[in-house]
Amino acid sequence: MQLQHYRENNTTETGFRSRYFGDRQFYKKMLLIAVPIMVQNGITNFVSMLDNIMIGRIGTEQMSGASIVNQLIFVYNLCIFGAVSGAGIFTAQYFGLGDHEGVRMTFRFKLILSFILTAAASLLFIFYGDPLISLYLQGGGEASQAAATLGYGRTYLRIMLIGLPVFMISNAYTSTLRECGETILPMNAGIIAVFVNLIFNYLLIYGKFGFPKLGIAGAAIATVISRVIELLVVVVHTHTHAKKLRIFSGVYRTLKVPADSAKRIIVKGAPLLINETLWAAGMAMLTQCYSVRGLNVVAALNISSTISNVFNVIMIAMGSAVAIIIGQLLGAGQIEEAVSTDRKLIMFSVLSCTGTGILMMIAAPCFPNIYNTSNEVKHLAVWLIILTAAAMPHTSFLNSAYFTLRSGGKTIITFLFDSVFIWVFSVPAAFILTRFTSLNILAVYALVLALDLVKCLIGYILLKKRVWINTLV
Repeated sequence: MQLQHYRENNTTETGFRSRYFGDRQFYKKMLLIAVPIMVQNGITNFVSMLDNIMIGRIGTEQMSGASIVNQLIFVYNLCIFGAVSGAGIFTAQYFGLGDHEGVRMTFRFKLILSFILTAAASLLFIFYGDPLISLYLQGGGEASQAAATLGYGRTYLRIMLIGLPVFMISNAYTSTLRECGETILPMNAGIIAVFVNLIFNYLLIYGKFGFPKLGIAGAAIATVISRVIELLVVVVHTHTHAKKLRIFSGVYRTLKVPADSAKRIIVKGAPLLINETLWAAGMAMLTQCYSVRGLNVVAALNISSTISNVFNVIMIAMGSAVAIIIGQLLGAGQIEEAVSTDRKLIMFSVLSCTGTGILMMIAAPCFPNIYNTSNEVKHLAVWLIILTAAAMPHTSFLNSAYFTLRSGGKTIITFLFDSVFIWVFSVPAAFILTRFTSLNILAVYALVLALDLVKCLIGYILLKKRVWINTLV
């Protein structure tokens, strides 16, 4: 369904409440988009957490091996996300304009570009998988522990490679559906997939009900199976409901993308693709910097990031909601309404994430005890969780600011705002502090997080100046 105009009863918006808070109708429309994404991401991350716990209960080396590989695949995932998001800027605006052929064209572009990127990533992981995993095994610890972690990581990576093409196609579909306001189907497919993943994790990791006991390999196989199921659900439903989902009607009549359209998408989307890839690589590099303080840090970071992903579902969903809602309003030419709506969406995101940050702090002392690991790792994980939770309010603001800038096609600015910042400020700071100071790893982690406050100031100025307002279609 096409997005309705977001109008407030008080159009002057002179008071604080009218400027930063919407009415019941506003939140109802916002939640129709955000809640399905929250539910899907929430269930996905919750089951991913259970997956992580299952591996963690086998042993620290298995958990660290899977964690390192997931960090590498995270870079690929964000690369694909950047590829589909670049075209997705146009998808949302074409849909807001009512141009279904434009939507189909952007979908074809997503498939072609994602295929090229997946082929390149697969070759990289096949030929350079071991050296990449070894980058995270430079810290202190026994050589036998590092060798075991490398072996488990190698096994996990080889199986996970099978799922990359499936992930690629699934993302092209689900991103297009969401950008056109169809969030229920991706949510349902995601829910089915995560429960399939959970069931096969239990069967294959521990060898239950006659299934082989495969350990970490079983976890990878379960992930691949779940991704295949998710793709089948999305594709079958989409193409058997052509009357409702007219945007996909005749989408495969050709795979050609007009040269002028491809050029426009590349010009706007390339910075976004590069940004997502460099940002993810920057996050991986941060973890590598922290890892020189020992394998215990790698394990503790894995535990911390696992619970953080569960609590971040509101922030992630609100970022998607900002991109979809603001993109459609800009495409429909509703400029002032887009400005007003964006301000209210950001306020909702920050307040919601402040609450989830408090809950995360409360859960911090309990969660690491689930894992079969050392007390040192557990203690370190508790404080990493607390520090991450304390940063959630400003992290949510940055997330919403990023998607606001992106919705108007200001991809060069998002590139400077996001990945350039992390490589110019965050990574060098982590590199210097971990290698040339004797600061405790928790102090290093806190200082790197605090650098994002500078980024918040930059984001506020960019939003205030309205540099993001741009109609592309």
